[in-house]
Amino acid sequence: MSRKINIGIIICDRYRNCAGGKCFRALKEREGAFSIYDKEDELKIVGYTTCGGCPGGNIEYTPEEMRKNGVDAIHLATGFLVGYPPCPYTKQFKDFIEEKYDIKTVVGTHPIPEKYFQTHSALGTWDSEEWKKLIEPTLTNEETRLAYN
Repeated sequence: MSRKINIGIIICDRYRNCAGGKCFRALKEREGAFSIYDKEDELKIVGYTTCGGCPGGNIEYTPEEMRKNGVDAIHLATGFLVGYPPCPYTKQFKDFIEEKYDIKTVVGTHPIPEKYFQTHSALGTWDSEEWKKLIEPTLTNEETRLAYN
């Protein structure tokens, strides 16, 4: 049985001019962090904005605005993970949104592109247990990562 799920996406402000192409493609294909949804689910974007820049000023009120649009889940875009350095506030943003607004918050949108995977692997960026957990929803196989380069 299909469900209707309203999605909000918050992107890192350093990518504020991003049109969301990889995120929307991954949503349509149910890849990366969107793989948690069934193919039969009807996903609708009801909000798309930036965090507001470090240290994430929009995080305080954006979820409330998205709630007014019926948001069921908020995704923190993959840009929070792959930029250099990755956003040090990612886990705090997730925890804050879930605690204050009781909205399911998922870290990631599209799969991590291979070029970022290679760089961060060489640098050891994601070697800690916390980072391994954060990137898990967007860490796919090499073929998929290459398709998102």
